[in-house]
Amino acid sequence: MAISLEDIQAAAERIESAIIHTHLEHSTTLSAMLGSEVFLKFENLQFTSSFKERGALNKLLQLSEAEKQTGVIAMSAGNHAKAVAYHAQRLGIPATIVMPVNTPNVKVEDTENFAAKVILSGTTLHESADHARQLAMEGNLVFVHPYNDEVVITGQGTVALELLAANPDLDIIVVPVGGGGLISGIATAAKAIKSAIRIIGVEVAAYPGAYNALHEEKLPEKGGATIAEGIAVKQPGELTLEIMRRLVDDIVIVNEETIEEALNLLITIEKTVTEGAGAAALAAVMAHPQLFQGKQTAVILSGANIDSRILASVLMRRLVRQGRIVQYLVKISDSPGTLSDVTEMIGDLGGNILEVSHQRMFGGMAVREADLYLTVETRDAEQSEEILNKLQASDYVAEIMQKEFIQKRNR
Repeated sequence: MAISLEDIQAAAERIESAIIHTHLEHSTTLSAMLGSEVFLKFENLQFTSSFKERGALNKLLQLSEAEKQTGVIAMSAGNHAKAVAYHAQRLGIPATIVMPVNTPNVKVEDTENFAAKVILSGTTLHESADHARQLAMEGNLVFVHPYNDEVVITGQGTVALELLAANPDLDIIVVPVGGGGLISGIATAAKAIKSAIRIIGVEVAAYPGAYNALHEEKLPEKGGATIAEGIAVKQPGELTLEIMRRLVDDIVIVNEETIEEALNLLITIEKTVTEGAGAAALAAVMAHPQLFQGKQTAVILSGANIDSRILASVLMRRLVRQGRIVQYLVKISDSPGTLSDVTEMIGDLGGNILEVSHQRMFGGMAVREADLYLTVETRDAEQSEEILNKLQASDYVAEIMQKEFIQKRNR
């Protein structure tokens, strides 16, 4: 089946009543920062917090009555799972979801809340898919693939219809790439409507499958854990790869740190939460600004299903990198009044002490000496340095533990 614009337009009509037509908003602040006219497509505001609803619903609505009675099975790292489970529950279709064992708890729980049967199997999506196919054969279930399926791809392509209806003058659409379903659907629709538009995909550095397939250069496929687990796919599907080779203009790579920075910017500037994969498109604009200078650029915020612990860690790590949370090591005499002298000095300079720890038993210090570790919240890196200078001027041997890291980040 060759996917056409007409197929995607039909899908849009089919799913319209149960899918949120998400906003495309111009970001004045991000545009000024990045030198591109940045427009954000808030697919993270779908009911299950990702674009995956579009393809899943399009697939479920085209099942036969017999298939609806027997049920469906899917494999997913989370967003496709939630989408299939939610719309299957809404339509009265039994659903089983196979998820990798390292799937964030929030995605597992949310999927189970939609009455789906969740099975944790495999350390990768490939292993989960093998198990799901086996169960599909044993139970005569319809296998709903997250990306290598024409009907699913067609549903995902409805994003492009909304993009170009909202802003026909777009020059570039930036799309996160895992298995390639979203970018394949978007490229099919967007290129049919506006042939000159550029479609740029983005992958996380540990999973450059699509990049390697479209470039002569071969990057190492490290795999493993990533903050962008939603696009942690080793290889795109056969169907999606064929479409990408024809219609996608480029695939770029971003690292973990840039994705964290993008996620933080979206929270602090746009007041919107995304998962790592959902922030990957903005990370691409940040990491490769030369591709987007002066262009009207649509950035797909593909999902928001992030574990709260990971989100908290990202925000705190960002404060550390900015020098706003620092750890001081101060060599002190282990005598009354010394601790209060140090803490009073920090307080007088506006530092907020978050944690204090004495170390007396380890290391080569004398018996009447101690290492004092203080975690301090400051206004910025300059204030952190001011506190350090004051401690040293008061004859304390002191240092900032992560100072080299902060200086590297600020260069």
